[in-house]
Amino acid sequence: MKFIIKHEIEGRLRIHVVQGIMTCEQADILCWFLVQQENITDAKVYERTADAVIRYTGSREEIIVLLQGFCYEKTEVPENVLAGSGRELNSSYREKLIMKTLLHYGGKLIVPYPIRKVWMTFKAMRYIWKGVRCLAKRKIEVPVLDATAIGVSVFRGDFETAGSVMFLLGIGELLEEWTHKKSVGDLARSMSLNVKKVWLKTDESEVLVHSSSIRPGDIVVVHMGNVIPFDGEVYAGEGMVNQASLTGESIPVRREKGKIVYAGTVLEEGELEIVVKAVSGSTRFEKIVTMIEDSEKLKSSLESKAEHLADQLVPYTLLGTGIVGLVTRNATKALSVLMVDFSCALKLAMPITVLSAIREAGQHGITVKGGKYLEAVAEADTIVFDKTGTLTKAKPTVVQVEVFGDYPADEALRIAACLEEHFPHSMAKAVVDAAKKKKLYHEEMHSKVEYIVAHGISSYIDERKVVIGSSHFVFEDEGCTIRPECRERFDALPAEYSHLYLAIDGKLTAVICIEDPLREEASDMVRMLKKEGISKVVMMTGDSERTAASIAKRVGVDEYYSEVLPEDKAAFVEKEKSAGRKVIMIGDGINDSPALSAADAGIAISDGAEIAREIADITIAADDLREVVTLKKLSDLMMRRIRKNYRGIVGINSGLIGLGVAGVIQPTTSALFHNTSTLAISLRSMKNLLSEEKAE
Repeated sequence: MKFIIKHEIEGRLRIHVVQGIMTCEQADILCWFLVQQENITDAKVYERTADAVIRYTGSREEIIVLLQGFCYEKTEVPENVLAGSGRELNSSYREKLIMKTLLHYGGKLIVPYPIRKVWMTFKAMRYIWKGVRCLAKRKIEVPVLDATAIGVSVFRGDFETAGSVMFLLGIGELLEEWTHKKSVGDLARSMSLNVKKVWLKTDESEVLVHSSSIRPGDIVVVHMGNVIPFDGEVYAGEGMVNQASLTGESIPVRREKGKIVYAGTVLEEGELEIVVKAVSGSTRFEKIVTMIEDSEKLKSSLESKAEHLADQLVPYTLLGTGIVGLVTRNATKALSVLMVDFSCALKLAMPITVLSAIREAGQHGITVKGGKYLEAVAEADTIVFDKTGTLTKAKPTVVQVEVFGDYPADEALRIAACLEEHFPHSMAKAVVDAAKKKKLYHEEMHSKVEYIVAHGISSYIDERKVVIGSSHFVFEDEGCTIRPECRERFDALPAEYSHLYLAIDGKLTAVICIEDPLREEASDMVRMLKKEGISKVVMMTGDSERTAASIAKRVGVDEYYSEVLPEDKAAFVEKEKSAGRKVIMIGDGINDSPALSAADAGIAISDGAEIAREIADITIAADDLREVVTLKKLSDLMMRRIRKNYRGIVGINSGLIGLGVAGVIQPTTSALFHNTSTLAISLRSMKNLLSEEKAE
């Protein structure tokens, strides 16, 4: 690739690509290529100017060589990156806005007035027809008001007013459509699948392979708690599938041989072998976009109230116009009321505020599935945290393996990893990672693996029963025992670590000691949440009382509960809600999903289980719990902006009506001020909430 360096400082280059017009697709390819490089920390590509800004670490010469070797045709970009980048959408709407503005103001200078009159009359018919259709449905809503205002202006020969009203309405519609589509697109992209590896069924066993290597006709195995990565047909097995990500319905459906399953849904129970029908991610993206656009879940209650209030105000505006006309016998003053309505601004500003807040949350690595959940976070007074992988770090590590049987430590770890790699949990990841570091590779040597939620795993190796899990599961549920000569060593196990117990044929074989360090920011985050208005912070964990008490004291929570089951967490959330409290649940594992569903707003940490992310209303991708505080601030600021918009709309429009009735301003001026204020409020609603607060 040929390029010119336009500007540079240490760690930053601005280049101009020497070519003709850069297409949106080429800009996306170049941007994707740059951000994939290890020594590039950030990259932005501007297709209109064919420029790119690159921030990097290390050698400048390496970046130069990298750019010189770049070629659009030789760069393989994932299909969903190009399909859902949003760059083309932004470019098209920018051009539409520029063209509409140029035609409106340029037309006044170039086109003769008689021709403009004919053109504006023709344009007015579109708005009048909308109003007539609305009346035909026996509704008096905003289109009726717009049609009346434009129609009366045309009838009176006031084409300048009619033109201004139609221009500002058109700009408002474009801005609303652009913001809505961009916000929905950003949200859908963040919700799109990111499954890197899947279990491929072969003649002999299951093999973990990269998802990009799967082709239609392959058979993949999906274990309980995992996301279904492709559209396909069930080949074997049966299970309960949660399809909330596509249908919005959280009740799982039964799937067995011959039934169709869809990418992005989650297997809550059972195990499925699926014949892959389609591997493209674009269909999933389209389904999500449709689901988001159609779903009422997107709307907060205040947003819905604003839309209903907007429609309810229309008859009163028309009535006010008639009363002023009858009392004053002055058509100009009556028209001043008609030219100003509350509904236009209410219907435009509120959805833009909510969608902009969702977009801004995305900039902080927070995926919100609807304005309803931001409102729930703003109103919340109670937060319930899972401990493992949430208050503690998402990557616990194996510290030591204590053996109590015939197997050496490495062999015990190898067996544990072989079982644990099938199921999504931070403790399981720790065991698998420890085995990889020691290069303890293995073939699938066990029979079917059974996962007992919040307890452990059971299977058979060479007809010998193997169990791994909690103390309660191994010793109480499974009745395993400890060899008498090992009792003293067992009692001396370090208390500061979490313990994972492995038993074979009813005898304890090994204890894997796992360090689950507390996140450094956890106590700071709790303190900041209380400052933001959260009155009750609760921690719930399946760990022992001793471990739970230690963590609770260090974090500073108000209450903690140890050795709890998934149903206990959900029951606690329901109890708090029945007491009139608004509850947020934050977790990362498969055993948190019932509580996430029960809460007013369920928040999943993105490193956790797929089922938690799919069921949760909000997902936090950042590796810093303080983003929970950011979410709370953002939600509070969104509600504050909505209320501020209410006050501004009512105040400005009431003032304009008063001035019009008093004869201080003409209908043309009234319409201009009304539409300008509506546009100004809508544009202000698009601003980032957090940066605006800092500026204030």
